[in-house]
This record gives sequence, structure tokens and C-alpha cells, in this order.
Amino acid sequence: MAKRANGEGTIRKRPDGRWEGRYCDPITNRQHSVYANTRGAVRNKLRAELDRAIICPTSLKNEDLTVSGWLDIWLSRYVTNVKPLTISSYKTQCECHIKPMIGKRMLQSLTVDDIQIMYNQLFSGNSKVSGLSAKTIKNVHGVLHKALNQAVTNGYILANPSNGCVLPRVVKKEIHPLSDSEIKKFLIAIEKDEFSDIFFVTLFTGMRQGEVLGLTWKDIDFEQNRIIIRQQLQRSRGGRADYFLGSLKNGKQRTITPAPYVMTILKQRKRKQDNDKLIEGNNWQGDSLSDDFVFTNSIGRHLVPVTVYKHYKAIVKRIGVPESRFHDLRHSYAVIALQNGDDVKTVQLTLGHHTAAFTLDVYGHVSEKMYQESAKRMENYIKNVNQNALNESWLGSN
Repeated sequence: MAKRANGEGTIRKRPDGRWEGRYCDPITNRQHSVYANTRGAVRNKLRAELDRAIICPTSLKNEDLTVSGWLDIWLSRYVTNVKPLTISSYKTQCECHIKPMIGKRMLQSLTVDDIQIMYNQLFSGNSKVSGLSAKTIKNVHGVLHKALNQAVTNGYILANPSNGCVLPRVVKKEIHPLSDSEIKKFLIAIEKDEFSDIFFVTLFTGMRQGEVLGLTWKDIDFEQNRIIIRQQLQRSRGGRADYFLGSLKNGKQRTITPAPYVMTILKQRKRKQDNDKLIEGNNWQGDSLSDDFVFTNSIGRHLVPVTVYKHYKAIVKRIGVPESRFHDLRHSYAVIALQNGDDVKTVQLTLGHHTAAFTLDVYGHVSEKMYQESAKRMENYIKNVNQNALNESWLGSN
């Protein structure tokens, strides 16, 4: 018997001289056989049967459809018009969390209890994939809920059993922006660092790591003193470390007006890069994604996010804040902007948040410095009002 590639079944020659191909239907998990007089004919039949099972699932009886089988159909036919990383994330949730727990259950008999037990076990650590965070459970639920909603629309099930589930409470993580003294230490530490420009631009624009690494020179408008953020450098999920330029998190490009000093840093960066190209000559290879990246390595290729991140971690460890993450530079920018009088709407648009309400939710904790400034403004207002009232009273009495 010759084993075929994964998902294509097996082929063997029977004692009666005929060829038999066996395969497992990916939708029903049942074994089936096809027969022919030649090996090639059996191979063709196998492929046709597998294609029929995946591409034409409506020929199946509803009671034959497993949860795993429906998830395969949903992912291949109904998950469209979403980002590649979103599709990859959906597949990961299905393969790593949902299928191992309830994949073999028949779709029609799936209950609220089945799903609730799965969530409880994933959260508490009583499963093969254990100890997931409440946020991850919420993500798993989001994928399963979408898939089951489509099954309802298609008439495979009457109602979505995940509607009745209770999810663990997601506790919002505290943000850890750098303090004024830590920012001073950080700026001194990166002064002669090879990634100093990246760190500086990120800290004083609030860009995400993928956004700053995905910047190209055509996104920088030196005449109008603005930066157009329209893409981000992303890594595809899976075995290969392939990178691509993807759309922004909310799908909308934005234009920011940074401090003039930020633009000065970028001008210096442009001059240095042009000079490096002349020095390197033919050694300057450029990048297949873009030959116009603002931040590159010594031969013109895009920087690897994990390399920049590790470099950042080494620096913050030296200045005494080892828990700080690269993303905290973005938080630091937001707090600096708010503390220095920027309104929430301006900060929202600069950061690229979907709504100002979200910005308030993240940064509405208001720092001690902002409390003190608010108290000072109110004190000045009270003094002015009292003084004006006294003046008017004095003038009225004369």
C-alpha cells in the first residue's frame, strides 16, 4: 500500500487486480473507498471525491456535519474580505483550541453546555491547551460565534448555542508609560544607538512598531511638515518568516503633524541613508517589499521587528525599567500629549484609534500631574472670580 500525501488518502492494489483508494472525509470523519482498474484512475477519483466533500458540502445531510467539518467549510468559503493575519488568527483558534475540544461533535447536537465546558477548561487549565487568558477565551468565542451564526444562516442549525455562554471577565491591563525622568534617561541612553532614530520617532509620534518600520520616504512630506501613515510591516504567521506590508489596524490611513524636531531627525536620517547608498554602491541591495524604506539595515533591507524589540529591551533594562515594552513608547507619547494640553480628539486621530471613547478608556486614568494641573487651573479661576466679584461690589458701593 502506498501512502499518499496528507489529506489525499491511500492507494493499494487489491488481490483481484483492481486498485482501491481509501480516504477520510474531512467533513464527516468517515472512511470511504473508490475503485478503478488503474492506479492513475483511482488517484483521480480520490481527488474528485475530496474536492466534492470540501467544495460542495451542501450535498451532505445536516446530521453528518461535524463541528470540525463546518469550521473547515466556514473558513474556506465564508471568511472573506478580511486581512491575511485575521484569517490566520481564525485558523489558529480553530485548530489549536476549538477542534481539539469539540471538533468531533456533530454540529446539530452541539449544546451551550458543550461550549461552556470547553471555555471553562481552556481558562482553568483542565485541557490539553491550558491556562488561556480571559482575552484569549473572548477571541476563541468570537471566532466560534461567527462560524455558528453562519451555520444558522445556512440552515444547518436552528440557533447559535454559543449565545448562552458566560465568558470569564477580561481585566484591563494597566499601561506603563515612561515617566519624565525615565524618558530623560532613555533619550541619553539612545543618543549614539544604531536604532536611536526609530526610538525617537516612535516616542514622539505614537506610531505602532509595525507602522514606524513600514514607513517609506514617500510617506514623509517635509514641505508640509507631516507624515502619512498608510501601512505597517507585518510578519505572516506559520513556519516561514515572510514579511509583507499590510493595512493599518483600523484599515484607515491617517496623517499626523509631528513636532518640527521629529522632522529634523528624519531629514538627518535621509541624508545619512543617501550617503550610505553611495558608500555601499553595489552592496546596497534594497528590499523586495519597497526600495524606499525609511528605516533599513546596512544594505537597505527592512528591519526585523523582533531585533528592534530586543534592542529596546536591552536599553530599558540598563536604565532601570526592564518591564517596559516597545509599545510603551506609544503609551508614553499619548500621556505626554495629554499632559501638555492636547485634547482627546487630537490624540485619538494621531494614534489612529477608532473612536475618542476608546482613547479615553485607555488613558482616562489621568496622571497625578494632570490632577495637580487641573487643581491649579480651578484655583486660578476661583481667585479671578472672587477678585472680579469684589471689584464689582466695590464699584457698586461707590
